[in-house]
Amino acid sequence: MRRVVFLLVPGVHLLDLAGPAQVFFGANDLGLPYELSYVAEVPDVPSAQGTSLRADTELPELTPDDLVLVPGWRAPRLKGTGPLGAAALDWLRAHPGTVASVCAGADALGRAGLLDGRRCTTHHDLQDELADRYPAATVVRDVLYVVDGRVVTSAGIASGIDLALHLVATRHGPAAAARIARTMVVYARRNGGDQQASALLRHRSHVDDTVHRLQDLVEARFVERLTLADLARAAGCSERTVTRLFTRATGITPLRYQQLLRVERAEHLIGHGATVEGAARAVGFEDGRMLRRLRAR
Repeated sequence: MRRVVFLLVPGVHLLDLAGPAQVFFGANDLGLPYELSYVAEVPDVPSAQGTSLRADTELPELTPDDLVLVPGWRAPRLKGTGPLGAAALDWLRAHPGTVASVCAGADALGRAGLLDGRRCTTHHDLQDELADRYPAATVVRDVLYVVDGRVVTSAGIASGIDLALHLVATRHGPAAAARIARTMVVYARRNGGDQQASALLRHRSHVDDTVHRLQDLVEARFVERLTLADLARAAGCSERTVTRLFTRATGITPLRYQQLLRVERAEHLIGHGATVEGAARAVGFEDGRMLRRLRAR
């Protein structure tokens, strides 16, 4: 049996904790034994979402086979947040096995000296400050998680699920991780190098309802031959108006948006073993030539 010890700090984000915990809990159902435990400097740890969590206050002795994971906490900034005393940081530093973090939890690893000379990541809102606080570390920006030896760091909130699935896949194989992801109704197990913000999110920060409806249509049918005339009929306006509204709201044309969705999905398929040709046809391209050109762009 392998232990997974979660080190909790006041203000912990529930999903930072619950996502990875559910992955390892699900592994038990597959006959992959994991013992989950929760430690903190206080017995009742308030979460950012308002509920309190019970934790042991005695830091356990660890073996190289154990995993210590620090979930993130509410942190508009890192400085002055996530209080951890010297004993907890010394315990982290002395652990001979794998240490992982989600979101702001990377700051705890930094204070323990575990990021020095290593590659790491965190939530995109905290990347600059993490780099400033730990200049001996190399912060890899806008990725889901980074593995550098025994130190594994991930981006914000839901990326902890991706991190935990990766650790299961590394130890037990990708099929086991895929079964857990299916049980959790996770749409797809993402790779560490995937971007934190998908194309869907990057171009949705506007308030134009018409364009949001058009984006819904493109996203539902991005593998099809969707013409500007199709979008115009759906919006009840001219093709010229569609292009003007879409470009003003998102900064790109409808065609470019469809291409981004296709490329992003193709990248995911390639990362999971598909050939460029196979991925290109799966997302609606006739062959791999256009996909190669768009990837190079």
